[in-house]
Amino acid sequence: MALSKRQRLARFLDRPLFPWKKLIIGFSLANYFIEGFLGYRQYQVLKKTKVPKVLEHEVSQEVFDKSQAYGRAKAKFEFFSGIYGQIQNILFYQFDVLPKLWSFAGNLLVRFAPARFSGEISQSIVFVLSFVVISQILSLPTSLYHTFVLEEKFGFNKSSAKLWITDKIKSLFLTFVLTPPILAGFLAIVQKTGNQFFYYLWVFVAGLQVVMITIYPIFILPLFNKLSPLEEGELKSSVEDLAKKLKFPLSELHVIDGSKRSAHSNAYFFGMPWKKHIVIYDTLIEKSETQEVVAVLAHELGHWKLGHTTSLFGISQAHFFAIFSLFSVFINNNSLYADFGFHTVHPIIVGFLLFSDVLGPTDTLIKLGMNVLSRKFEFQADEFANELGYNAELARSLIKLQIQNLSTMDADWLFATYHFSHPILTERLKALNWQSTGKVEVKEKGKEGDEKTDVATATGRDEL
Repeated sequence: MALSKRQRLARFLDRPLFPWKKLIIGFSLANYFIEGFLGYRQYQVLKKTKVPKVLEHEVSQEVFDKSQAYGRAKAKFEFFSGIYGQIQNILFYQFDVLPKLWSFAGNLLVRFAPARFSGEISQSIVFVLSFVVISQILSLPTSLYHTFVLEEKFGFNKSSAKLWITDKIKSLFLTFVLTPPILAGFLAIVQKTGNQFFYYLWVFVAGLQVVMITIYPIFILPLFNKLSPLEEGELKSSVEDLAKKLKFPLSELHVIDGSKRSAHSNAYFFGMPWKKHIVIYDTLIEKSETQEVVAVLAHELGHWKLGHTTSLFGISQAHFFAIFSLFSVFINNNSLYADFGFHTVHPIIVGFLLFSDVLGPTDTLIKLGMNVLSRKFEFQADEFANELGYNAELARSLIKLQIQNLSTMDADWLFATYHFSHPILTERLKALNWQSTGKVEVKEKGKEGDEKTDVATATGRDEL
């Protein structure tokens, strides 16, 4: 019987004594050094002392200096946290932590669980949850430093130690609640659907995304934040008028109490195609004029109107299908399992984790391509808001958010190409044909804020 192309590729890749471990560690180190090189280039830009020409009339020297200092502090943090992460990865692989953790999960089930929980699915769940706990513990030093040293120093942190600990516990609780059924479904599909499992897995993940979109605002978000209806007034009327004009299926307008954790600002919309919710952080409302908030929303609704969110969702689905299809080539790769200490058992979840590491270089290329596409979409959404008549308001809001964020006001082109999903402020202002009107004043009701406009299509949540 003739072998399919996937079967031939699977046999070709399953080479005895092939150094998969060295290859994966090599990929990881190469990526780290590439990012280190790009980070060095960006650090030189962050040492500049002169305000970019496009912003010299809008941004004071004091704000620019503070922005540069914040950027350098974040760059140093990322450098050392990157080293910390690399050391963890290498030690995990060199000392065969994965097979030891797998055995630990099995022993735990034998000692404490009923006999009916002795299969691969139960052991995989215990394995993954144990891995999550270890990862959380190892991440505590960097998380603590980021929140209570770095963010605190520049006036962004609003979270108390009690709230920070509570958030960690809630996140871990959600992981322990959601992981077992999702992972059980994932593994059951692979076990029961044969060589064509990737088709069913793809459908399962797509359905899971719909479920998460539905339950997120009802059960998950309230665990961390309080949503309140946006009060009657000019802002609510303006947003509703804009949504009606664009035929945006607005269901609810909410204000979220983001200020209890951070001075960063944000806004996003989420929901099903026929029922959307817009959420605006209280910090954004406090720091901006009404029409500036509406201008930012006009930009984001432009993403929806121009089909950007749908396009990105479609791309993510194609990406998932490609990943699952390629995984079918690696799922029975004996040499891959053996090189990581799994000589007698081949757990599906371990195979998927190792396969994900093998895909590292392709993920880098995909990230680069997605950033290029995302920046194109951002320019288009800016132009959409411009055509609605929000040119000046959008430009001022972008400048204000830049000031509130202490965001980087200039960037090395290579670093920006690789890392940034959004054009830098100077590029956006040039595209809007911004004409300076003098210093941009920021409201002083609160501390500085932060703009986040990434589109998270996997959860149906579009952030502003």
